[in-house]
Amino acid sequence: MATDSHTSQWDMRSNSVYAFKAKPGLSEDVIRELSAYKQEPIWMLERRLAAYQIFLKKSLPTWGGDLTKIDFESIHYYVRPEAKKASSWNDLPADIKKTYDYLGIPEAEKKYLSGVSAQYESEVLYKSIHTELSKLGVVFLDTDSGLQQYPELFKEYFGTLIPAGDNKFAALNTAFWSGGSFVYIPKGVIVPMPLQAYFRINTQNMGQFERTLIIAEEATSVHYIEGCSAPTYTTSSLHSAVVEIFVKEEAKVRYTTVQNWSPNVYNLVTKRARVEKQATMQWIDGNLGSQLTMKYPSCYLMGEGARGEVLSIAYAGAGQHQDAGAKMMHFAPYTSSRIVSKSIAKDAGRTSYRGLVYVKRGAHHTKTKVVCDALLLDAQSRSDTYPTMKIDEQHTQVEHEAVVSKIGDEQLFYLMSRGVTKERAEALIVNGFLDSVVRELPLEYAVELNRLIALEMEGSIG
Repeated sequence: MATDSHTSQWDMRSNSVYAFKAKPGLSEDVIRELSAYKQEPIWMLERRLAAYQIFLKKSLPTWGGDLTKIDFESIHYYVRPEAKKASSWNDLPADIKKTYDYLGIPEAEKKYLSGVSAQYESEVLYKSIHTELSKLGVVFLDTDSGLQQYPELFKEYFGTLIPAGDNKFAALNTAFWSGGSFVYIPKGVIVPMPLQAYFRINTQNMGQFERTLIIAEEATSVHYIEGCSAPTYTTSSLHSAVVEIFVKEEAKVRYTTVQNWSPNVYNLVTKRARVEKQATMQWIDGNLGSQLTMKYPSCYLMGEGARGEVLSIAYAGAGQHQDAGAKMMHFAPYTSSRIVSKSIAKDAGRTSYRGLVYVKRGAHHTKTKVVCDALLLDAQSRSDTYPTMKIDEQHTQVEHEAVVSKIGDEQLFYLMSRGVTKERAEALIVNGFLDSVVRELPLEYAVELNRLIALEMEGSIG
């Protein structure tokens, strides 16, 4: 596991041995082989095959980023390392353990995490949850185990919020999904510390299609955190996840993503939450790396008094396009939503905010606010805003603001005249720009995100 001065912590790769690696390309045979390998019930195989037909019929989106270079026939749609699922860190094979140890996952778990689930390639190999949470009835499993152990509950919710026909990549995920997290919080349970999942692509030309399903019953509270990374390869990989979250009455769910994909990854994700009466859903989204990201976490505010929030950071460097945003769908009265989007572009990178706010007729006394701030670090970079608001109810409060700015010479001069170096001054300005979102993160992740941004900025200005 060699690294050099030009290899970041997240670029490290290991040479794993694979117990199963599907041949590249799309076909019903691959789906049947995958489903049989996992010993899935027949209804899941039928769902997969139906979704595959939907995928074949749907066209690639023509808005957002350029998807025409994705070679679906060169991708391995299922890869399993030669390792059994482990409940103890020491039970993992040495090469996989070194990978995650190098990325700091054991340290994070020891410090404060209630549970951790690590997905390596297509499989969740390491899962841990504190005994006290198990006693409370909290379920935190990889999604494959959730299907096997809770088949009726799984079938009741799976694909009901994001059906296969929602979009082409939701269909692709439904056909080839593997791994992800299955979380169930029983009524009245407050999970005191975050649950964490970590997803890593280590193989060239790989597709990772984790499927996450979270069910928070009435009057519950949980914070779920996911991290993502991949080593750099010359060929492209595809990450196409689906996340479905059910936030029942008076429940609170926070879903935090700290993503640091390598520049060869297409990150195409569908995330949606159904939020019931007096419940709260918060998405916190940190998007760094990847050749192209298209991701728009959404809240369907279905119950009176439901609240939704998306806080998003996007950072695009050379050859990168971060097309990120949010959707807030108000279907009930007295609902409220807030979207805060912060983006930074450098070295001719491109960021885009793409958002939708919808207020249905009858959803009176709703409040919604959208704030889009973009910071450009050079004259070649680009930022675009594509807001859509469809308001069918008069008795609402709607706010939208968007600002594009650059690091000004006056700002730099002011700080440098007080003894601050140029590099430090630039970092202070960027940190200040992102502060309103970063401070919503747990301390360890705020530090991590600031560190990632600092690494991205090295040599970016001047």
